[in-house]
Amino acid sequence: MRNKFLPFSLGLLGISMTGCSQFGRPLTDATLAAGGAVAAHQLSHGNPLATAGGAAAGVLLGEGIHAWKTRSEQRAFQHGFERGRSDGVKQLYWNLQESQRNQPGFAQPFSVNVPAREEGGVRFNATQQTID
Repeated sequence: MRNKFLPFSLGLLGISMTGCSQFGRPLTDATLAAGGAVAAHQLSHGNPLATAGGAAAGVLLGEGIHAWKTRSEQRAFQHGFERGRSDGVKQLYWNLQESQRNQPGFAQPFSVNVPAREEGGVRFNATQQTID
């Protein structure tokens, strides 16, 4: 009964070894190949061709996991890079705004003369508006 769970436990062991170390990929491939070979050997009652096919399927599964992981890491890096670049540009913009606020004459009001006009039958008198 315990032999039925051996391939499953070998597969979990292989997937758990996909960490940051340099040995993760070869260990994962070897473990999944061994698990696939054992599973195929048990299911085919010792057929050597099926055992080799199970080992190959295990290696392919391991390589697929690593390809997915690498692609996910590249997408996350690119997203973080673009977001950081965007934040840097925003920070530069706000720093320039702040430095301009501190210059003399920046916050002085500006007066504008608005001429008299008539719009839609309503007459508007000439006024002077102040813009901050």
